[in-house]
Amino acid sequence: MSESTTDEATAPAPSAQADTDLLVREGDIAGDYVERLLDIVDYDGDIDLDVEGDRAIVAVVGKGLSPLVGPNGTTLDALQELTRLAVVQQTGVRSRLMLDVGGYRAQRRSELVAIAKNAAEQVKSIGEPVNLDAMNPFERKVVHDAIAAIDGVRSESEGEEPSRYVVVHPSE
Repeated sequence: MSESTTDEATAPAPSAQADTDLLVREGDIAGDYVERLLDIVDYDGDIDLDVEGDRAIVAVVGKGLSPLVGPNGTTLDALQELTRLAVVQQTGVRSRLMLDVGGYRAQRRSELVAIAKNAAEQVKSIGEPVNLDAMNPFERKVVHDAIAAIDGVRSESEGEEPSRYVVVHPSE
């Protein structure tokens, strides 16, 4: 019987490693694409690549990047979609890649968690549902995740894009 040099209990499963490899490749493709875009529009920024869970994360870090975010992140959303298309074109696989510019999404995530907690407290105190403002899919997901972690409330999305919003309800 031969002795294995890899601890089989801690080695990632082949499919998990393949998934991670694909996410790293997505990040590399996206990073190259975003870097070319920055060169075209003559913006300076450093590209940080990461993998969190089941998605590649590409962050552009630097000063003076707010025009790439746009009002309420609309330009950033468009850049993210273009970057995802560039990844799909090279990999043939739909990408869930997340693009952040100047820390906008990280800051917005913190704001949304605070909004969700405030709405949950309001629902608990009045016992009635609370409608939040219209949000994009990223924002709604953050709110749903935050509400799911709070006892006594639940959330659901209502409406049609681009006016889709979250409603926080008391748990039944």
